[in-house]
Amino acid sequence: MISIIVAADQNGAIGAKNKVPWRLRDDLVRLKELVSGHTVILGRKTYDSMAGYYDASGRPMPGRTYIVVSRSTDYQPSRDNARAVHSIEEAMTLAKELGDQEIFVNGGGEIYKTMLPLADRVYLSQVQTKIDDVDAVFPALDLSQWSEVSREHHSQDDRNEFDYDVVMYDRR
Repeated sequence: MISIIVAADQNGAIGAKNKVPWRLRDDLVRLKELVSGHTVILGRKTYDSMAGYYDASGRPMPGRTYIVVSRSTDYQPSRDNARAVHSIEEAMTLAKELGDQEIFVNGGGEIYKTMLPLADRVYLSQVQTKIDDVDAVFPALDLSQWSEVSREHHSQDDRNEFDYDVVMYDRR
């Protein structure tokens, strides 16, 4: 199964200035729980951002294996549990070889756009805000192709900058 995990604002924005444009601590905890022990496919910028965060905190990244898609043939990920590939096809081949039952896709925008037609499930955190000057977006879901399986509301508080809904969709 291929599952996309993403947090997006009301217009589909997922990034601004090469960063996640909000602080949703509880959503990060959920992401960690979901991907823990699994294979994660993501782009180089997303990986470098995540690795930098985990390097600063001194904690291990939760995925078992990170498959980093990069156009650069000399790119090497900073962590031992990450491998670089140069196309989505290479990423999918490697993920299948690793034998994981659920493969997670964790951004950025171009990776989501390419992987969405291949996905079986989407874990979408709908952030109740609109961000200006975005540099990455999540493609709009064609709801005729997806069934909403669950929805859970989370209110803004001292751990979460905005209200957000966690919605799980399965492909029809």
